[in-house]
Amino acid sequence: MQGNLPPEAQEKIEELQDLQETAQQVAAQKQQAETSLQESETALDALDDLDEGVEMYREVGELLVAADYDEAREDLEDKVESLEVRADQLGTQEERVQEQFEELQQELQQMLQQGGGMGGPQGPGGPGAGGA
Repeated sequence: MQGNLPPEAQEKIEELQDLQETAQQVAAQKQQAETSLQESETALDALDDLDEGVEMYREVGELLVAADYDEAREDLEDKVESLEVRADQLGTQEERVQEQFEELQQELQQMLQQGGGMGGPQGPGGPGAGGA
């Protein structure tokens, strides 16, 4: 089975490799979005423990600038909402890629099983020629 694979099988293998790479990229993006979401939710929880009149600062690039409590809360809530949507979208994309991967894998297995018996046409020609 180590011999040359049919071009269609080689193509399927390349597609599988591409899908695997895509799945890894999507998983990494999803992990990053979930991490940012957790950090933002933690910050939002920390805001709940503060008085509204407390002096606070936010990071803007490499600077800390004074921030209004209500504005900071609204920005964090928006960020959490946006990250939740992003994480959900990436989860859906991850499932879709996994389904495509499994379907392609099944197609390849069927192709190889069907093609396994196709390597034999040269076999009968050998003994017939040798017996003549």
